[in-house]
Amino acid sequence: MTVVLVHGNPETPAVWDLLVPHLSRGPVVRLAPPGFGAPVPEGFGATVLEYRDWLVGELERIVAEEGPVDLVGHDWGGGHVVNVAMARPDLLRSWASDVVGIFDPDYVWHELAQAWQQEGVGEEAVAGMLAAGPEARAARMAGFGMDPRVAERLAAAFGEAMADAILRLYRSAAQPVMAELGADLEKAAVRPGLALLPTEDHMVGTEEQRHRAAARAGARVEVLAGLGHWWMTQDPRRGAAVLDLFWAGV
Repeated sequence: MTVVLVHGNPETPAVWDLLVPHLSRGPVVRLAPPGFGAPVPEGFGATVLEYRDWLVGELERIVAEEGPVDLVGHDWGGGHVVNVAMARPDLLRSWASDVVGIFDPDYVWHELAQAWQQEGVGEEAVAGMLAAGPEARAARMAGFGMDPRVAERLAAAFGEAMADAILRLYRSAAQPVMAELGADLEKAAVRPGLALLPTEDHMVGTEEQRHRAAARAGARVEVLAGLGHWWMTQDPRRGAAVLDLFWAGV
């Protein structure tokens, strides 16, 4: 069964480098959303729904050859995964996401996201990220728990295209947009789902919001105690084991 991985912000497929070798299933396909490790097509506005439709198109090509996939998303990739699970469950054998909480009606965007969503303030924020240079960017991500080797790879890939995509994506997702999308969470229950809940990730909703959203989506909950936002780099063996166990039960 094909496993498809989708990452988020500010990332490239390298965020999965440490996890993939521990996965027992495959083949594994790592998709790069436009602006996040892949070119931005002309006319692509980098909105929430455009990313959902981009992922649908990628999956349609894979499914045509391989059949329904096991889809896994991290950060914004996890948001795209949930949106696909609600809109096109026929493309999936199963889905997994570590950000189900952002679809809860009470979710409030974290402080940095709110800065990106403000005109002027957001431009200043991404300009500062660009000006900081790769070493400083890597150090910042490592400080939040990312494996330093992966942080270096992601920091080197950050550029103007990604900065622009960040602003467009987050502004398209300002509330009440995510709450409105989350009104259809029950539709994701058509396919087996897994909600990954790293206990030290405080950007994707409260524990209550994450559990509530997972229940509405019919998803099994796996708590990753002691791990943070970049759990797949902090303890890749454990992350892979959780996914393998979930897939074995589908």
